[in-house]
Amino acid sequence: MPTAERDLVEEFKQGLKALKNGYSERALGHMRTAFESDKNNPFYLSFLGLSIARAEREWDQAAELCEIAVQLRRSECQFHMNLAEVYALAGRREKALDTLDAALELFGDDKRLQRARSKVEKRRSPVLPFLTRDNFLNRTFGKLRHGTMKRLGKKKS
Repeated sequence: MPTAERDLVEEFKQGLKALKNGYSERALGHMRTAFESDKNNPFYLSFLGLSIARAEREWDQAAELCEIAVQLRRSECQFHMNLAEVYALAGRREKALDTLDAALELFGDDKRLQRARSKVEKRRSPVLPFLTRDNFLNRTFGKLRHGTMKRLGKKKS
């Protein structure tokens, strides 16, 4: 593998690592670099779309990139999950669920898809039910509740 190609793969891997660890802005830089070098690579398209959604909240652009990646390589399960996550982040839950249901039909009972679907599907009721779900207080307290529940869950296992 030529050095330039190896550098791109390393750039992409760094982006994946940053995404996995919750550093969306850092991931976006790596993914853009990889994408600029090979705009037809469906992996770069899909993960750039996911990075844009997480870091910049540019839903339409992110969804378009992920949709193109799915069209280019329908057989890649991760692309369907990335697209569904972009839809979910954009507040398009039904579209995310439809995407995951279609992927489940295509790939069978894939555990990753089932996990992604249950993550999109389940929502707790707002902490303060007399306020809208997207109210600042509900969002703040909801994040606090989520973090607390997550920590409690990790201590039990």
